[in-house]
Amino acid sequence: MSAPSSRIVGFDIARAFAMLGMMIVNFKTVMNAGENGPGWLIAFAGLFEGRASAVFVVLAGVGISLMTRKARTSNNPLLIQDYRQTIWKRSLFLFSVGMLLYLFGWSGDILHYYGLYMLIASFFILSSNKTILTAFLGFLFTAQLMQIALNYWQGWNPLLPFMDYLDFWTIKGFLRNLLYNGYHPLFPWFCFFLLGMWLGRQNVMDRAYRKKIVCYSIITAVVLEALAFYLIKVSSSAIGLDAAQFLFSTKTYPPNLFYILSSSSTAVAVIVVCIYFAEKFTDHWFTITMVRTGQLALTHYISHVFIGIGLLALLGKLENQTLAFSILYSLAFFSASALLSYIWRSRFTRGPLEALMRKI
Repeated sequence: MSAPSSRIVGFDIARAFAMLGMMIVNFKTVMNAGENGPGWLIAFAGLFEGRASAVFVVLAGVGISLMTRKARTSNNPLLIQDYRQTIWKRSLFLFSVGMLLYLFGWSGDILHYYGLYMLIASFFILSSNKTILTAFLGFLFTAQLMQIALNYWQGWNPLLPFMDYLDFWTIKGFLRNLLYNGYHPLFPWFCFFLLGMWLGRQNVMDRAYRKKIVCYSIITAVVLEALAFYLIKVSSSAIGLDAAQFLFSTKTYPPNLFYILSSSSTAVAVIVVCIYFAEKFTDHWFTITMVRTGQLALTHYISHVFIGIGLLALLGKLENQTLAFSILYSLAFFSASALLSYIWRSRFTRGPLEALMRKI
């Protein structure tokens, strides 16, 4: 059964919102503006930390499931291999682009991790839902054990934690960063991709089922946040606050069990709400604009690094800016990107970098 167009529209809208969230996080980070504002604004900006990028990765998994549906249902070996080769080529393209971004100084890149996720995901396209969810748990618990057994902070500059990775360009450091303690390492970030592959197979156009998913996701997120807060509070006196937060915090670093499960829940809720929105406001100009923006996500990711951060460098705004300015800049840059998306998609089928990836 082919996916209804409204389903794709909902996913595109979620991708656009995820892109906005990533811009807010990345711009405030490069401006060193994270704590330079009132408490309520710091709390607001903190909502996007690790959550926007989680939505982005879940949607990538959804895309793989939708893309390979025909191969899955036909079980045609030639078609399956054809899809795998397509995924491998895209994987290599994204990995290469991500490494180029890193060479140009963007150490917060997610694309080279994406390339690895897609490579491994290609071997799951025929797996059952049960196998995918079992793999999700396997990657999650393996990552948690690694964080406890190994030195999670190894490689990071102690003076600039999670800003400067000292031995990234060595084989050992690169693999450690890619698999274990980089910004979006395979263990456990591949869990989000697997979750997306599972979600992409669900009939989210069934309103009753969709309502159930949203309710379960929100309840799970609230319970996990409350449980994490409680565990940190009761255990900090025995093991210390740092150790308690390391084990139970739902913040991005380290990406422990609580963070992955909480972010998975909020990601699913956000995506399904976007599907609701797409259904209700199908022909609204805002919906159309957000859909087109989500369809050009790769182009916007690259542009926000080269153009967005490049403009800040030219203006001398990369140091000690206010959080209010960084958020306003993020909103302005996203709005300009959305407008250009609307104009571009009125004339062309795909975004410039999306078309380039398909051509290569």
